[in-house]
Amino acid sequence: MEVHRSCNHEHNRGGGDHRRTRGPSSFHMHDPEVVFCELALRPGDVFLDLGCGAGDYALYAAWKVGGAGKVYAYDRWEALLSGLEREAAVRGLGNLETKVCDICRQLDLEAHSIDVCLISTVLHAIDFEQTGESLFREIHRVLRPGGRLSVIECKKTLSPFGPPLHLRLSAEDLEAYAVRCGFEKSHYTDLGPNYMVQFIAL
Repeated sequence: MEVHRSCNHEHNRGGGDHRRTRGPSSFHMHDPEVVFCELALRPGDVFLDLGCGAGDYALYAAWKVGGAGKVYAYDRWEALLSGLEREAAVRGLGNLETKVCDICRQLDLEAHSIDVCLISTVLHAIDFEQTGESLFREIHRVLRPGGRLSVIECKKTLSPFGPPLHLRLSAEDLEAYAVRCGFEKSHYTDLGPNYMVQFIAL
């Protein structure tokens, strides 16, 4: 069942100045505190950021889950991950691990090892019709039962910025793939030009 909810903002951002960026990131296209309120990470959670880019979400998540938790940040660009590793070291975040990989292939993670997986403004940049189902099935494999897949994407509307309309994916487009792969839609959050949709692994 889809739920629309709103959150009170947190005022402690933690982990330093998140407006410094080291590469492509959608972190400040919307209020990151709203995103993380919806993600509802807890100390000790294991978080996977697929297509992490500059890693702003991964850094914030590493602060959120604390020393008892773990954050995996995966991307295909080694230079971005090197920058992320340096930033994590500066912030004293020893619970963040990066890996260079193609996120559309099998992930080097054990089954049922992840609590929350985030994919932010990535799916419109891949051939989703060809790889979407296999990607969602692989994410389902690594999520624990009841674990959550959260996707942030550009709304499927005409816009003077962002990807062209034909590359954009609606929440309904994503749900059609997710349901076939063992997920159930749980929440939708309006982020202005973007949206976040969350799915539960059944």
